Amino acid sequence: MAAVIDTFIAPPCFKNIDILFKDDSILLINKPSGLLSLSGKNPLNKDSVHYRLVKDFPTALMVHRLDFGTSGLMVIALNKTVNAALTKQFQARTIVKHYTSILNGHLKEDEGEINFPIAKDKAHFPRQKICFDTGKIAKTRYKVITRLFSPLSTQVCFTPVTGRTHQLRIHSHGIGHSILGCDLYGNMETQAMANRLLLHASRLEFDHPVTGERVFWECEAQF
Repeated sequence: MAAVIDTFIAPPCFKNIDILFKDDSILLINKPSGLLSLSGKNPLNKDSVHYRLVKDFPTALMVHRLDFGTSGLMVIALNKTVNAALTKQFQARTIVKHYTSILNGHLKEDEGEINFPIAKDKAHFPRQKICFDTGKIAKTRYKVITRLFSPLSTQVCFTPVTGRTHQLRIHSHGIGHSILGCDLYGNMETQAMANRLLLHASRLEFDHPVTGERVFWECEAQF
């Protein structure tokens, strides 16, 4: 099978990365929408969170990623020991992430859980797909924040239990309520309803890798 080539070229991002907290071990940042977490293989996709941060913090390491269109909180390790400690927390699922999003239409239930297994969609790279035969377990909890009427939509808080690629975007689409502004899942109408992906990492909870104290940090969505 021929190798899949990523032809995506990221448009320039003129927004800054906001550094919300810094100590000797970690950074907490607010990533803007429209910026890659890591530079791509294509040299035209050099600009990224990591590319920018290492200019001022040469030892910065990416513990996790946010999709290109997703904004919000990220924790950055400032040395390999801290990176390993945070990675273990992600693997053990003791790091809690909350996302704010706006979905097309009105959700019927005020809260619930979505359980659709996710697999790579090899025929439509870089998309993923819901697949009950080969997909990996994926679980997302949601809670309605408010129901909006112009346009008809619902603001929700997502809490992903697992961390599959595009999980929140696929799960939203799978229940019939695509995230507004999503270019991969949904349709032309829902994509045109926002000028960006309306998905924001709004809260992060983890154990500080050095002090062991539980860290709670919030960053409000600008939509």
